[in-house]
Amino acid sequence: MALGGLISNRNFGSFIGSGNGCQRLGKSCAEVSNRVVLFPNALSRNHQPWKILSFQASSKPELGHMTSFGCFLQPRMDRRVRFRSSINEWGNSRINTSRAYYKSEDSDITDGVVDSLPSADGSAEAILVDGNLHNTSPWWQQFPRRWVIVLLCFASFLLCNMDRVNMSIAILPMSQEYNWSSATVGLIQSSFFWGYLLTQILGGIWADKFGGKVVLGFGVVWWSFATIMTPIAARLGLPFLLVVRAFMGIGEGVAMPAMNNMLSKWIPVSERSRSLALVYSGMYLGSVTGLAFSPMLIHKFGWPSVFYSFGSLGSIWFMLWLRYAYSSPKDDPDLSAEEKKVILGGSKPREPVTVIPWKLILSKPPVWALIISHFCHNWGTFILLTWMPTYYNQVLKFNLTESGLLCVLPWLTMAIFANIGGWIADTLVSRGLSITNVRKIMQSIGFLGPAFFLSQLSHVKTPAMAVLCMACSQGSDAFSQSGLYSNHQDIGPRYAGVLLGLSNTAGVLAGVFGTAATGYILQRGSWDDVFKVAVALYLIGTLVWNLFSTGEKILD
Repeated sequence: MALGGLISNRNFGSFIGSGNGCQRLGKSCAEVSNRVVLFPNALSRNHQPWKILSFQASSKPELGHMTSFGCFLQPRMDRRVRFRSSINEWGNSRINTSRAYYKSEDSDITDGVVDSLPSADGSAEAILVDGNLHNTSPWWQQFPRRWVIVLLCFASFLLCNMDRVNMSIAILPMSQEYNWSSATVGLIQSSFFWGYLLTQILGGIWADKFGGKVVLGFGVVWWSFATIMTPIAARLGLPFLLVVRAFMGIGEGVAMPAMNNMLSKWIPVSERSRSLALVYSGMYLGSVTGLAFSPMLIHKFGWPSVFYSFGSLGSIWFMLWLRYAYSSPKDDPDLSAEEKKVILGGSKPREPVTVIPWKLILSKPPVWALIISHFCHNWGTFILLTWMPTYYNQVLKFNLTESGLLCVLPWLTMAIFANIGGWIADTLVSRGLSITNVRKIMQSIGFLGPAFFLSQLSHVKTPAMAVLCMACSQGSDAFSQSGLYSNHQDIGPRYAGVLLGLSNTAGVLAGVFGTAATGYILQRGSWDDVFKVAVALYLIGTLVWNLFSTGEKILD
């Protein structure tokens, strides 16, 4: 049913002001049932025509009951007004509700006829906003699509570190079964980094060219398959095991560049820090999960069960990834126009990268600030995470069981403080502080915090205080997720994958060299000397970062 006509301001006001306004429509009101009505010509207070965008019609009244409406006009800040009838009950008569939404003629809403939607009380409702019919859907369907991508990346990083740390537990019974020497165990542990180093930059190039969905999906499937193949390779012989571990490194090497590429397209700058912090906390929680469940599985089912069970989880993740993940917002057919506007901020999505401008990238001082700072950061981080059990055992005199349990504490601390830092950084950005200043503040905490707490280790008197210093060191280190780890997307969102591949290559090299250098220092010096080197590099990183880094886009 359609109704036209012009109503003056005064008449329209009296028409809607009375409780019997809608009765003047006579038979029309009684016929309203499960239909949508458009009022194309009703005038607003300033004589601008308004359209009814939606109308909730009541169910048909029972026979013999009178139907009346009490109506009112409710203006809104976005120049929409709402026409809603009240619910009146008189005696045995029950009056159902009707409502209509109006928007000014100068909007881009188009006329249309839409079918009504049944509501819980038997009435019908159709809502036409910006030319689209919006159905009421469950909360999980209304969950922002960009945060679905973030959670899937979080899950992939959880699996990444679960599959990585399980070897550090399983290597003990494996070495007993196959009579491996300490040198052989070290060779097996290091073989992972052969492949991991190989695909840092390549993973960034592939992600920027072919999209993060393809590359990250490939990485998870690849390293999950390598994880499952580990027990088989071990039985075939040492060379096969080394190759499989290197293959696993190849798969995990593409994870960080591919994730960075995807989030640079999906996440607006106002949510960048917290999203990256959540994803990286997946790595920390993955280490906690792997270290917690591996001993139980080995004790009950044997060491091969760790690789079979952890590796098989990748197939579940991959099915969800295929169903819900897209490389960029423009590829997602289910993305709403409102969320796309939030993500893109009015800009158009860029085409995939075809040529990497290496000369331009390497000529920018902020890029070198990223590379150098990543090296300085990872030197201290890898030393603490690799040598911490030895420190607890040799210096603090904890037994191996206590050392293993305490090794979980820094990962938990980092997971918690990474997310706290992410929310703080995004809050500062939303309140007007420049991105450059936010990145410098957060990374300075990530450098100076560990430097301070490591310098205090030589002064503490009790093991409890030493453990507290280590935990605080790692907790403040986690603020780096909102500093240098977020900066790749700031300075070059189109090349975020390549930039992370470059800086993380330096970071992995710092881990390899730093771990080896620590053993050399301990043979000739003390733990104080180890911590002094790490503190010195933290201070160098702080200086370089604050002099040369920026939060502005320098690569387009």
